[in-house]
Amino acid sequence: MRKLVPITMIIAAFLCIISLFPFSFHRPTKETIIFFPINPHVKFHDAKTKLQLQPRKREGKYSLLWSTSSSLDRNAYLRQDISLLFADGRLVDRLSKWKNNVQTLVQEKKVTAKDSHLFQTISFHHGELHEGNAITSSQTMTSDYLYVIDSPYSPLASFHRATTRDEKEWQKVLNKTTNEFLQQKAQSLLSHFSINSQQYYSFYLPDLIIYNEQPLPDLSMEKTQEILGKLWEGIYKSYFLGIKKEDGSILSPIGSTIPLILISKDYSHLIVLTETKDGEKIQLIQQISS
Repeated sequence: MRKLVPITMIIAAFLCIISLFPFSFHRPTKETIIFFPINPHVKFHDAKTKLQLQPRKREGKYSLLWSTSSSLDRNAYLRQDISLLFADGRLVDRLSKWKNNVQTLVQEKKVTAKDSHLFQTISFHHGELHEGNAITSSQTMTSDYLYVIDSPYSPLASFHRATTRDEKEWQKVLNKTTNEFLQQKAQSLLSHFSINSQQYYSFYLPDLIIYNEQPLPDLSMEKTQEILGKLWEGIYKSYFLGIKKEDGSILSPIGSTIPLILISKDYSHLIVLTETKDGEKIQLIQQISS
């Protein structure tokens, strides 16, 4: 018959194991974006997002090369980049990549489409840094847009800025189509949720790029970056990864409208509005800490 080991010996052995393998206070690494205070000493020395039309069509469709890259000035505990691609006001695709203990991330993808469109893309580049028990972050945004003209009456073409008479005409048409679509959706969403737009600063998600270099009205740059970081944390969890509907089901954001961002003028909260591909209206509310 085997002898039972005294409980005191078990406890002693367990304490010995703890001393040899102390607990780590670092959270488990996973694909996520969490805002931490911005580290003023850490910078992205290179970041970009780019859209390029590929020259040849196949089976009546053309391809866009969509790429993002970013490089921090040092290794980060966690690096993550996400990017969203919209066409005429609706989400058509997503990019996401994360790695531990790296400075640089690079992504690219070919996206097929047909017909003429205004493509817009915005990316959020994020780094999480651990120094002892202190956790900080670094962040920036990049964006691009591209007009693609796919007409039976002219060769396949693209441009960022219209220079010729034809390009200016196409730019006018595609801008008008996109703006009218988004305005109609915005009015419907604001009415549905009984929101007084006069109480908010309003932006579509790609427009946030201007706040890389300037603060929100009457705010410091530090507070602006905090609001943006927490906004992107919410966008990632509640939009990018999937939209949670009222019945609890999770719906792909593909086909949904460009998120309309409403930031209250008293900076107490912000609202994200979108309409899913199947027409369900979504409101996400985030409180802003003072």
